[in-house]
Amino acid sequence: MVGGGWASLLPHSVRARTTFGVAVMALIFLTVIGVSLDFLVLDRVRVQAFHETQRASTEWIGSFAADGIPSATSSSTSVDLLQLVDSGGQVVAASEAAAGLPPLSALRPPDDDRIQDGTVCSPEGGCILFTASRLLPQTNRLIPGGEAHFVYAGMRQPAILVSHGLEVATAAGVLLVTFLVAWGNWRFATRLMSRVEAIRERMSEITVSDLSLRVPQPPVCDEFGRLAFTVNQTLARLEESVELQRRFASTTSHELRNPLAGLHAQLEEAVLYPGDVDPRETVHKALSVTDRLVAIVDDLLVLSRLRAGAPAVHEPIDLSALIAQETATLADGVPVHVHIDREVKVWGNRIQLIRILSNLVANARRHADAEVEVTAERTDDQAVVTVTDDGDGIAPQDRERVFERFVRLDAARRREPGGSGLGLAISRDIAQAHKGTLLVEDAPRGARFVLRLPLMDTADGPAT
Repeated sequence: MVGGGWASLLPHSVRARTTFGVAVMALIFLTVIGVSLDFLVLDRVRVQAFHETQRASTEWIGSFAADGIPSATSSSTSVDLLQLVDSGGQVVAASEAAAGLPPLSALRPPDDDRIQDGTVCSPEGGCILFTASRLLPQTNRLIPGGEAHFVYAGMRQPAILVSHGLEVATAAGVLLVTFLVAWGNWRFATRLMSRVEAIRERMSEITVSDLSLRVPQPPVCDEFGRLAFTVNQTLARLEESVELQRRFASTTSHELRNPLAGLHAQLEEAVLYPGDVDPRETVHKALSVTDRLVAIVDDLLVLSRLRAGAPAVHEPIDLSALIAQETATLADGVPVHVHIDREVKVWGNRIQLIRILSNLVANARRHADAEVEVTAERTDDQAVVTVTDDGDGIAPQDRERVFERFVRLDAARRREPGGSGLGLAISRDIAQAHKGTLLVEDAPRGARFVLRLPLMDTADGPAT
């Protein structure tokens, strides 16, 4: 297992991937901005330099007079190269810095474009930015010979254009800002992912034998807070489910051990004392015990399928017709009076609904003194089925206990010693699987079980 510190540096680490991605995006974005700024700055410097050479050239040309060519000077200290060149390429006049130099350029602006800018470079002297201006005819007449003349005003290329200092500074700035962005993202991701790491570490400590631990939940209700809340809810449900399974296993073992112990004792007695034990009676008792065991196992299988949410085929079912059909086949015993509405339709599994109705009616007949009443009606958006007996009833404190597994009240044990104690638990699970409820409610006399199911025209689909 790689530790948390080293794991965060691996390529599969979320922190490493996000930091790398942010760094690459920042580098590209800042590089584009840096190159654009460099281009704008250099272009601005070049434009300003040509602006100064044009102004110097214009000022010198403006000072020409008939009494002679004035000395070549410029108000701009950076523009120190001034030359007056005739059409033959001979320097007629020059500033002190340009004295003795050949013409700055062979560029000769035409009549329709009298002012042009240019750059000339030489291995020895570097590069010069210049402006070439063609003199107007009236100005040419002020110069002896009257031929076309050209004025060149130049300056040494600014240092920022010669060296790569700006580019180097920009590159250093881009790298520095990229590093700061990556470092900031790393710190932020570290703080952010520390919550996930805390959840992971706590989850690694949780075992099936101890599900009481919970992951740390941050006070802020963000995505990590909701994740921790959901994990804790899941752990709580898992702990409750495991505890229920443990209690179920314990209770089931206890309920199965008694009949198995009785069966073992009967068979052992028959083997040890064959002359004193009637074999037929022993076999008859053994069959009775095995029948009870089979009933318990079958009910346990049904209960486990319902608790596991096993899918069952659902179809439209008319509860009124189903109740009438099931009560019509009842054998002799306590009479059952049926009062039903027409077409109380629900969406459900026929076999499961038959089982819940059979369990409720059989339970009511066992505890009734003289009669059982079954009703089915439509109430608002629900189908309501009630099964009422006229027996002793169920005490309020026991109305929820009767739906627990293997819970049998004293009256039930007296009336049916061999019951499994799972019928009502199965009935409630069936009701819940059909998005309904099964409760024991108040009645003038006896026990009143009320089953509520959503009507088919209001149900949102089959319960699965």
